Amino acid sequence: MKILVINCGSSSLKYQLIEMDTESVLAKGLCERIGIDGSVLTHTKTGCDKVVIEEPMPSHKEAVQLVFDALLDSNHGVISSMDEVYAIGHRTVHGGNVFTDSVIVGEKEKEMLKEVSDLAPLHNPANLLGIEACEKVAPGKKNVAVWDTAFGMGMDPKSYLYAIPYELYLKYGIRKYGFHGTSHKYVSGEIIKLANLPEKEVKVIVCHLGNGASVSCSIGGKCVDTSMGLTPLDGLIMGTRSGTIDPGAVQYMCQKLNIGIDECVDILNKESGILGLSGGVSSDFRDVGEAAKDGNEYAKVALEAYRYRVAGYIGQYVAYMNGVDAIAFTAGVGENDIEARAGICSYLTYLGVEIDDNANNVRGEVAQISTDNSKVKVYVYPTNEELAIARETLRLVK
Repeated sequence: MKILVINCGSSSLKYQLIEMDTESVLAKGLCERIGIDGSVLTHTKTGCDKVVIEEPMPSHKEAVQLVFDALLDSNHGVISSMDEVYAIGHRTVHGGNVFTDSVIVGEKEKEMLKEVSDLAPLHNPANLLGIEACEKVAPGKKNVAVWDTAFGMGMDPKSYLYAIPYELYLKYGIRKYGFHGTSHKYVSGEIIKLANLPEKEVKVIVCHLGNGASVSCSIGGKCVDTSMGLTPLDGLIMGTRSGTIDPGAVQYMCQKLNIGIDECVDILNKESGILGLSGGVSSDFRDVGEAAKDGNEYAKVALEAYRYRVAGYIGQYVAYMNGVDAIAFTAGVGENDIEARAGICSYLTYLGVEIDDNANNVRGEVAQISTDNSKVKVYVYPTNEELAIARETLRLVK
């Protein structure tokens, strides 16, 4: 049984075709420059070389058609008929208060998606374009929306409500939602399997650390809290995002720079974080790490601040859950940055965390990096959002 997973941006489309019986990827690819001159599809059949297809893609409909054509191609395809594709799962970013779980998409759901698009104006409209393109190219095929915010919808009001006039929550849905939810749900679920404890009791903290970053805590797979808020700008220091900042500082920036709030938020989203703290060295943690080794003090402070904040959220979430059984690192930095993991865990000795330096010398693979004597188990666990979306899709349509 095969599920096609699509992650649609405004001018791009990533996809994977997954055989669910074995949860193996049959093919994957990327459409770039949709609606722009020079459109290109890069398609890879598992075990084979990449195929580059340069074809005009005036809209997402043509992009989806090219994807289907690539999957059906006699040379680099992996299916003989679209009937082999059981359903299509779509990464959708913001469900607002309307969507608390994945849904099979119909006309009603598309209208509801439009209603919450002002919460994610750069993402939701693009996600909808992908769904509608699939409807046109593969009529009758079920499309499932899997929300980035769904995991965070498990939080209690004490976690998700802001201390603002309550009517603003009722009228406009202003609250904490959290993002990277598909990743957090997937990794926390996999860690529960490793923990060998009663599922409903397992307390897990997941550190999804990449250019975008967030921390979540859950008990038995139910989200207790997560670091991102109404938007992905809140929480941790990230590659170019500031993370949590005093709203008064935002007002002060606007006054001193003589700019409006939109321009200020643009600075906080695109010019801040590790990039800003490092004095403009880079938003790439590898580049900043090299600069720190070369003696760049700004780079050193940027990395120290980043690790400090991650450790702070872990401590906060241990308090919220009254304990923790396992901590997992995932995403680009979490899976690959050995020094970052060690630096973060150096703050956690009060929990009885002991890191095995040899075990921590790992990148991009499942590993327990804590010692056998560690009171809290610490893991590296690569995220797999596409598989998580495929699982959700299958759950709804099977």
